[in-house]
Amino acid sequence: MSRVLIIGCGGVANVAIRKCCQLDDVFTEICIASRTKEKCDALKEALKGKTKTVITTAKVDADKKDELVELINSYKPELVMNIALPYQDLTIMDACLECHVNYMDTANYEPEDTDDPEWRKIYEKRCKEQGFSAYFDYSWQWAYREKFEKAGLTALLGCGFDPGVTQAYCAYAKKHQFDEIDTIDILDCNGGDHGYAFATNFNPEVNLREVSAPGSYWENGHWVEIPAMSIKREYNFDEVGQKDMYLLHHEEIESLAENIKGVKRIRFFMTFGQSYLTHMKCLENVGMLQTTPVMFEGREIVPIKFLKALLPDPASLGPRTHGKTNIGCIFTGKKDGKDKTYYIYNVCDHQECYKEVESQAISYTTGVPAMCGALMLLTGKWNTKGVHTVEEFDPDPFIDALNKYGLPTRENNAPVLVD
Repeated sequence: MSRVLIIGCGGVANVAIRKCCQLDDVFTEICIASRTKEKCDALKEALKGKTKTVITTAKVDADKKDELVELINSYKPELVMNIALPYQDLTIMDACLECHVNYMDTANYEPEDTDDPEWRKIYEKRCKEQGFSAYFDYSWQWAYREKFEKAGLTALLGCGFDPGVTQAYCAYAKKHQFDEIDTIDILDCNGGDHGYAFATNFNPEVNLREVSAPGSYWENGHWVEIPAMSIKREYNFDEVGQKDMYLLHHEEIESLAENIKGVKRIRFFMTFGQSYLTHMKCLENVGMLQTTPVMFEGREIVPIKFLKALLPDPASLGPRTHGKTNIGCIFTGKKDGKDKTYYIYNVCDHQECYKEVESQAISYTTGVPAMCGALMLLTGKWNTKGVHTVEEFDPDPFIDALNKYGLPTRENNAPVLVD
């Protein structure tokens, strides 16, 4: 029925590809492409005899538009799923436009080189105008809106869990639960234990840059920025228990502030253990989270890239990670003139994920929504042209797919609120 090019073969891509292959009546042909073709070939071999999906592999450098264009024109997919690094979003979007093919990703654009003078000038202007200083934001990809719309193409941004499912939860709450939404608190809890003294559950470069940046939230029509990890709350998560969580800047706040009209406040919290925070602070203090190259023994190295090489590969954590994740959204607002609260969330078990797709739950909760988002595009359930985030589409078929394919929804109509 459909031919799809999937760029990336890390932990999240591994899950998305395996889930696509479970729906081999829709994903009839896929090409897995990465800088490291050997990883693509190994996954193809692992899936042999388990799916009717015809799998091919290719080597591509997603930083190079010409290589992408050559591959896309050769394979002729209906959709390009970008499950590589967010640094490569714009290059892949450019290639999709040139080849006239739909696009999707799981995280919004951020630059690899934050010292680039051209990028820095635009970034500093945005910091001043918008009021938040995170390196990642939607403006770079929203700039493609008119190009994709005029080309009659769809670009789906940020279709993982958060961002992604959390935005679908917001659209669902707006459609079915509230006449007016006043506040949204997005809570991301990982109650898993991998047994290492320190490791990140997804790409270390992205993860450590995200959590070491200043936090921010949307309130009364503007951004409020705070020092990193300076707002802490405790919450008792279903099937996980009591956890410390910290307010972070997160990309879906930006799009939700634009698309959920009338919302007064949007915050994002993520849980961290004290050991993780201590390790991260130490690494930050000695400069290991830097993205600026330094000279070492006559050659340039980027400290955070060197650190990434030392840390366990997130894709290797699956067999040793136990416990559960709990991710969702708590809302306050009004329905039929009365005050209302509502909590919609998912609980995912690390070991159950590993049994199914040989991955831990962090990759699973991002890879499954990526497959479900692709399913929405390929079956025509989501077909608005232009560049869009998840909450701009009908949430019902997407949430139905999540329920069916591994991330069932839970609801609580009297949740404990976060102060």
